[in-house]
Amino acid sequence: MTQVEVWNADETLLHLVSVRHAVGMIWRGVATPVEVHETARFGPYQVPIVVRLVRYVEQKWLYSRTRATYSREGVLLRDRGQCAYCGRFTATTMDHVTPRSRGGATSWANAVAACEPCNARKGDRTPDEAGMPLRWDPYVPTRVQLHFARTTTTFAPNARDPVHVT
Repeated sequence: MTQVEVWNADETLLHLVSVRHAVGMIWRGVATPVEVHETARFGPYQVPIVVRLVRYVEQKWLYSRTRATYSREGVLLRDRGQCAYCGRFTATTMDHVTPRSRGGATSWANAVAACEPCNARKGDRTPDEAGMPLRWDPYVPTRVQLHFARTTTTFAPNARDPVHVT
């Protein structure tokens, strides 16, 4: 009940906000409640579960085919918290496939999500040297892919286990 879905005017999911933020949007007339909690109240308002924006917000940036900005969180989102070496959904660290000490770049094509035990076991070696083959090849995601990974995966960069929303 701490997060409220925000829908665009065409009823597509935009993002999640706090209850306080959602009530502020309703109070300002920016959004209207679609679904509310039956008994819980926030001041004079019923606690919203879903709000819809009054006006359509165009998201041109989201649908551009441009590359997503590289980041550690982006790598973990792209791989959905799954370790590229063992396959478990416990990845909390990012690993350079070709170690930086050997000329490996800090880029989408050289980074994968890894769990702490696999990352420590691989160390400063290539996957072949460590006997730890990759389960998939790293790739450069689009902004859309990261956006949808973010909306379907509840991910906190410091969390031990990402939670997958189905």
